[in-house]
Amino acid sequence: MKTIGCITSFILFATSLAQAQTAASYANFIRQKQQPTGVVWDMPVAAAGEQLSALAINPGGAQFELWTVNTLTAQGYLLDTRYVGAYIPVADVVIRSEDPYDVIPRTRADRPFYVDVVVNGLLSGPTDPDASKRIKFLRHVQSYGAGGTGFGIDRTQAALLSQSFIETNGTSTMTFAINAVPGADRAKVRGEERFSAFSLADYQAPESQLGSQFIQIWPVADGAISGISNNQAIRFRMPPLSIALNDLYPNSHTYTQVYKGAPQLGRVGTIIPGSSLIINDTVPQSRVLTVDAYDNVFDDDGQWTMELVTATPFGLDRLAFVTFSLDRTLQMNSTVTTVE
Repeated sequence: MKTIGCITSFILFATSLAQAQTAASYANFIRQKQQPTGVVWDMPVAAAGEQLSALAINPGGAQFELWTVNTLTAQGYLLDTRYVGAYIPVADVVIRSEDPYDVIPRTRADRPFYVDVVVNGLLSGPTDPDASKRIKFLRHVQSYGAGGTGFGIDRTQAALLSQSFIETNGTSTMTFAINAVPGADRAKVRGEERFSAFSLADYQAPESQLGSQFIQIWPVADGAISGISNNQAIRFRMPPLSIALNDLYPNSHTYTQVYKGAPQLGRVGTIIPGSSLIINDTVPQSRVLTVDAYDNVFDDDGQWTMELVTATPFGLDRLAFVTFSLDRTLQMNSTVTTVE
């Protein structure tokens, strides 16, 4: 039994620690829970490598949990789990999205995500115990609430959406075109979905989690430009701007640009100085920017378009725009007369 534990812990390091945060502000450890005694042992680990399990594996098996902790906020994240037993199958749950963030899977409320379930070690003999023939697969969902970030959330309160059984070895991929986090405004939901594989309980070991991962769902950003109204005629100096930015994605570059002519999606313009904001965080952000003295970005009179756009791993989105006319030409009317 100890050999099984050692081999499985090798696999755990090799496949899961790559997901752990490698920045100096994070610490990683593996928690081993013995079954059925409940003895717990925490073992600090690097972000990659191999290491023997700290305790021998009892006949009841052992649960391994991979954790990463933000040393600045003390927020802990459970990245992966494994259960090791004499005849219990092995299952791995991996969630993928269009965001390459490698600490915790995350996506935006309007984007799809994918769940890969890899199962090995299932038996099918007539005398094999039921716990060796199938595993249970669960889907949970939990809202963070308005403005929530998930910090300190009690995941035991998550709602169970579905339960099924997997009875064959191999890889299954599920595609979710839209999330199930509850909320009336589907573009503004905040929360998470969790997918878990569990062994079945039997006389030797309780029901145990074989693998689990969750994905965070963040709202779609919105914004507004104040200070210029649509179709406004501007003479001489450009007015000050107030730019409201709401729910900016944790990995985003948001800015206000201008270009000559009518609105045109995807057109590249000139960024207004002071309007550019880069977010590199773990949760969405909201800001209000004040911009003034930007007349030098306009090199000609005529019709202009001002756009508020945000770039994320999902592409470029326009949050707001306004079209106006600029006329800074000084005209003088005069007459010339002579006296005879």
